[in-house]
Amino acid sequence: MAFRFATLRRFRFNLPQRIAAGLLLLLLVQGFWLTSRQTLSERDYQYARCGREMWEHPSPLAGYFTSCGNIHDGILAYRLAGLPLTLNLEYERFTDNFRKPEDKVVHTLDVPASTWELRHQMTHILLLLRLPFLFVSVILGGALWWVTRRLFGNLGGYTALTLYCFSPAILRASIAPNPEILTALGFFGGIYTCIGMAHAMQGPRRKWRPRMVLLTLCFGIVAASHIAALPLLAGLGFVLMLWIAEGRRSQLLPVLLVASIGSVLLLFACYGFSPDAFSYIFRSDAGQLGFALEPAHRFFWTLSNAGITIASVSALLLYLGLRKTLYFGNTAPLLTAILLFVLMTSGVPGAPWLWAQPFLLTFIGGVFADAYESPRGRLAIAAAGAVVLLQAIFCVLSLPGLL
Repeated sequence: MAFRFATLRRFRFNLPQRIAAGLLLLLLVQGFWLTSRQTLSERDYQYARCGREMWEHPSPLAGYFTSCGNIHDGILAYRLAGLPLTLNLEYERFTDNFRKPEDKVVHTLDVPASTWELRHQMTHILLLLRLPFLFVSVILGGALWWVTRRLFGNLGGYTALTLYCFSPAILRASIAPNPEILTALGFFGGIYTCIGMAHAMQGPRRKWRPRMVLLTLCFGIVAASHIAALPLLAGLGFVLMLWIAEGRRSQLLPVLLVASIGSVLLLFACYGFSPDAFSYIFRSDAGQLGFALEPAHRFFWTLSNAGITIASVSALLLYLGLRKTLYFGNTAPLLTAILLFVLMTSGVPGAPWLWAQPFLLTFIGGVFADAYESPRGRLAIAAAGAVVLLQAIFCVLSLPGLL
């Protein structure tokens, strides 16, 4: 029996979607558990203070965008971290009008109250700081599920999403203010929107518009999270679109140019349309990239990633050994993951290996889905289930307070 609201236009919330929602709920539960075991750090206060300054008032220091200085990279993370605190502070100010003087939370001051001054009254600062990043991790998981299910079917989608929800690296990036989970979302969304745009270009122009808006938004998220990732995303997207858009290749550069210009405008808006603060991006080393194998080595040899490592090696062997796995849907995420795993941001701290994870899991889901449809499909499903269960066990056991 279908739910009353099971169908909303083209969106269906049937059994596959409910299973995916349950997995994402497990991701949230783990995130809230880890958050409950944390304490506020100096980095948290930096994001809280400077994020609030961007929304509420300019820096008291002349010549600087915030009291953190001229932020040359990752400004979207500051904006997201500060927004819940600003909204909560405004709510408390409003409700103070209906409270007794001795019960007021935010006292009227000549100078706006800092996050440090409000740390006792606003005891949920730690959770508010992390909610936007937890939300982004859920959105990224939903995007991963949508892509893998559309390409590889339900079982391929379940495989990729389960490994995602029990990835310790994803969890760590979801429970601290940082630009990495934002870049991962923008990069993954940008690559697959480029692919979708290339397919749409074979049809009428009216189908281009929503994809153009989404592509510009993804490019903007990447630019405002890690400026070094923007040219990389545009270049890789262009190569993948060339692969698909036969007969329309002359229109690819204008499409990417429009999306890139739109993303720069969104980045300018994140700086409050301040030319001086915005120009600091181009006067820093934030755009420098290099190559290194150490991050990939550390990721795959970490015990809590054992299930993902086994799944990656198995998927690669199947990809090289089975002819039916050698197609664009598997090759594109594999090449993207390999490229990101060997990259490093030499100008500013960054984690391209984390941006690579959604692509790696997409590749695993695609190859495993092909194995599920082989003559020994039941054996493949049982083996994949054991690997996924192993990853879930190692991830849960790595959570503090459970051992």
